[in-house]
Amino acid sequence: MTTAPLLYVCVRPQQGAAAAEYESFRTAMRLDERDLARHDLVREPLPPDAFERYAGFLVGGSPFNVTDPESTKTDAQRRLEGDLARIAERTATGDGPAALFTCYGIGIATRTLGGTVSRAFPEDTGPVAVELTPQAAADPLFGGLADRFTALTAHKEGTGELPSGAVLLARNDGCPVQAYRVGDRLYATQFHPEPTTTAFTERMAVYRDDGYFDSADYDAIAGRVLAASVTEPARLLRAFASRFAI
Repeated sequence: MTTAPLLYVCVRPQQGAAAAEYESFRTAMRLDERDLARHDLVREPLPPDAFERYAGFLVGGSPFNVTDPESTKTDAQRRLEGDLARIAERTATGDGPAALFTCYGIGIATRTLGGTVSRAFPEDTGPVAVELTPQAAADPLFGGLADRFTALTAHKEGTGELPSGAVLLARNDGCPVQAYRVGDRLYATQFHPEPTTTAFTERMAVYRDDGYFDSADYDAIAGRVLAASVTEPARLLRAFASRFAI
C-alpha cells in the first residue's frame, strides 16, 4: 500500500508559486492533502523509494527550459532534470506508477524518450484553443473531453518531434503537440491543466518580468484570462486521479 496515492513534484524555485500550483492541482483533482503529497525537487532529490510509495506523479511547470544552454543551468536544474528523466523512463514502461508531465515537464519527457524539443513553438501567455486528435477519442483520459476546448499556456519551447511510439492526443496551430501519451501510464501536456483563471493571473504576477510577456501588458492579458471559460483541463486531472490514484 502506498503512503500517498499521488505525488506533486515541484520544479519551481519560487516557493510561493510552487505552493499555489500544488493547491491548484489538489483543488482541480478534488483531493485532500492525504491523497496528494508534495515534494520540492528543486531543493531535494527524488526519494529513492518514490516508485514504490506513490501511484502516480504530477510534474508542474517551471521557469526552467529544457533548451536552456547547458552552461547556464544550475546544479539544481541539472539534478532535477535527471530525476524527472527517471520518472519518464519508469512510467513509460507501463510497469509501475503513472505520470502526468505538464508545461516544462513535457519537454523533459520528450527529450528523455527520444523526441525533440524546439524553440520554434512558443505560445503567448493566456488562453488558447486546443483541438483533440482522432486518437484521443479512445483514450481513457482524453476521450471524455470536448473535442475543442480552451486551455491556459505560457511557454518558450515545445515538442518538435514526438517520442517513438507516442500517441498524439491534442494540438493547435501554434503548437502542434499539446498532449500525448506513451504506453498507458505516461501522459504529457504542453498546456497547464491545473489553474483556474484567477490562479493563473496570480502566477503571471510572479513571472511578469521573466520574458513570457511584456510586463506593461499584464492588465490586458489578465483581463483576457479572466474572461476565458476553462473547464476541460480540470476534468482531465480528475480523470487522471480517478484512473491512477490508489
